[in-house]
Amino acid sequence: MMPGSSAVRQQYSAQDIELRRQYVGLTGDDLQRIAGIRSLVAGKATEFADVFFDFLRPFDVAAGLLRHAALLSEVTRLKRLHILDMVGGEYDAEYASRRAQLAVLYGQAGIDVRVFLGAFHHVMRAIGIDIMHQGSGTDPEAAFLSFMSLKKVGFFDIGIIVDLLIDERERTISLQQVAVRELSTPVLQVRDRLLVLPIIGVIDTQRAKQLTDSMLHAIRANRARVVVMDITGVAAVDSRVANHLMQSAAAARLMGAKTIITGISAEVAQVLVMLGGDSLLVHAVGDLQGGIEEAERLLGLQVVPIVPA
Repeated sequence: MMPGSSAVRQQYSAQDIELRRQYVGLTGDDLQRIAGIRSLVAGKATEFADVFFDFLRPFDVAAGLLRHAALLSEVTRLKRLHILDMVGGEYDAEYASRRAQLAVLYGQAGIDVRVFLGAFHHVMRAIGIDIMHQGSGTDPEAAFLSFMSLKKVGFFDIGIIVDLLIDERERTISLQQVAVRELSTPVLQVRDRLLVLPIIGVIDTQRAKQLTDSMLHAIRANRARVVVMDITGVAAVDSRVANHLMQSAAAARLMGAKTIITGISAEVAQVLVMLGGDSLLVHAVGDLQGGIEEAERLLGLQVVPIVPA
């Protein structure tokens, strides 16, 4: 339903809008009741919008919105429009798109879903009090039914806004995970044509794939001939990840680079043996220093100690 791109560009089909209306039970009778309270709610749209922001002020999670003047101004304008739209009587794709536009600004400001729901509840409560007060002397039952009809619109809006807030949050988390994985698997050039790939922490299938991508791109960019992959800091490697490491070595070989794996633990060694991998694909050396020395030998380099005069 929701793409990973900006929620402002979210498109709603007529079928989706109709389903959402059915979910909240919004009917023609509700539209008539809402029309009867339109002037009351619209006349206090600014006041009701202020209720929303007054609720947010004590919470630290709303600081990103309240301290950003330009963003707050735009959200305030759209929130007032939201109140007016709620009693406008047109709940179509364009209406949903305007709610999506507001939702993406909430997401950019870091508004938590729970805080949004609390603020929205207080807005609906303030509107409900005014509607009941207006109709208490004439027809309390009609006033109550009018408010219940408006609450259906509120739930219609919540469905759209919460969906997009969750989507924006998941997208942010996904981007953060990608950034962390990139930082946790650096590819270092220590000599001409020699790369070192130190791996620390837990390796799952997704991280193993990202590791391979980084290594192959670095091989191409640096025209590397040898890659030293150090897994001393890896506590455990299952069969799938071990197989992925072997496939990485095979891919590096196709690009003209040999792979040296260092720091293999006894457990990892047993996994690699059970896989029956091609021993010609990789060199296995006990530690990182030995791996670099072996890489230098493969490159035809010789390290000569400097003897003091």
